Amino acid sequence: MSGSSRRLDRFATTFDHEGLVANAGLILAGTLMDRLGLLGLIERWVRTGSANPGPKICTVVAAMLAGGTHIDHVEMLRAGRTGRVLGFRPMAPSTVGSFLRTFTFGHVRQLEAVLSRTLARAWQLGAGPGRAPLTVDVDSTVCEVHGKQKQGAAYGYTSVLGYHPLLAARADTREVLGARMRKGSAGSSRGVARFVDELVANLRRAGATGPTTVRADSGFWSWKLIDRLDAHDIKWSITVALRSSVRTAIQAISDDAWADIDYTKDGHAQVAETTYATGRGKAKRTVRLVVRRTRLTNSAQRRLWPDWRHHAFNANTEHDTAAADEFHRGHAVVELAIRDLKEGTGLEHVPSGHYGANCAPLACAALAHNIGHWTDTLAGAPAATNRSRRTRLVALAAVLVNRSGTPTLRYPARWPWAPQFTATLSALRALPGPSG
Repeated sequence: MSGSSRRLDRFATTFDHEGLVANAGLILAGTLMDRLGLLGLIERWVRTGSANPGPKICTVVAAMLAGGTHIDHVEMLRAGRTGRVLGFRPMAPSTVGSFLRTFTFGHVRQLEAVLSRTLARAWQLGAGPGRAPLTVDVDSTVCEVHGKQKQGAAYGYTSVLGYHPLLAARADTREVLGARMRKGSAGSSRGVARFVDELVANLRRAGATGPTTVRADSGFWSWKLIDRLDAHDIKWSITVALRSSVRTAIQAISDDAWADIDYTKDGHAQVAETTYATGRGKAKRTVRLVVRRTRLTNSAQRRLWPDWRHHAFNANTEHDTAAADEFHRGHAVVELAIRDLKEGTGLEHVPSGHYGANCAPLACAALAHNIGHWTDTLAGAPAATNRSRRTRLVALAAVLVNRSGTPTLRYPARWPWAPQFTATLSALRALPGPSG
């Protein structure tokens, strides 16, 4: 046995320190939730028949911010004096589980109303775009589940058993602007028109008065969606599937119309644009079609794949051809928001066999995700993922002591991110509380 092992074996372990605070960095989230009036919003809008919905929802949100993925993980908020830094009394896992299982679709819609009004309050505090241009990425993802007893879980186009939620994210900050749980067999575009109607209403209620553009992939392309966006005076940039009519339009583009653009080291790319028309007579419609074609430049690989590969999208934006293509490629950032929502706030695990109880955590995960990002934005700190933020600012042990009548959290000495923590807490405490 090595000397280090003998030294480690000498340590005794006990779990009896009543003044210890696990995840003491949750005081940041607790302060922001207080300034947003989250408890009051939940009490006002969520009416499931269960008492005290505010602390129950906030318990789930706080547990997600601390890395919880299962209902029983909320128990860590009740350890030691952890609950003292939250501003509410954390509920037991059995209480939270029973509460979530009371949710119906109508109750989930009430929770979505809380999400939209929390967004409005955060933007009023300074996190919003104001009159600046706003780009919204609409996408869907697959939340895999295991077991045949999950209500609503089904196999979709990925042949994975799970759910297929619909999401809208702000491109520059990766905030979740809207989220809607759907059954696993739902197509990408199912319910997207109504989803966009509600999204636009929420954005305008929150104070986004500048030009807005929606980006989406080919799974969402439809005239119905385009007409709905036009009715809201929203610009759009939507990938179109390479069906035969689109291929015919691409083939009609002359060779001298293609212009080179910057691309990867081993790739060559060009862009061009034309128009794409469908229908006949009075039903005929014509839209702008921007096309990017790519091929490999590596000689060995080019012999295997010598032909151009095409990617096309319809858009009514005012960018020139190259700028429109660059702007549309930015839609890929939505995957970073989805990854952060899953890995950072626990959406990768859908805990219950009850469909309503799985819809509610989606809204809670969106709230937790946004609270994390607003913590950075409102404090003027560099943007970070929820996982990085949890490592630096949340997953901190502290001892709660009384210093001359002042409750004081004693954090570890020489913590590398102590200045950022202190500056963030001061900035959040300077925010005004809800007016009513």
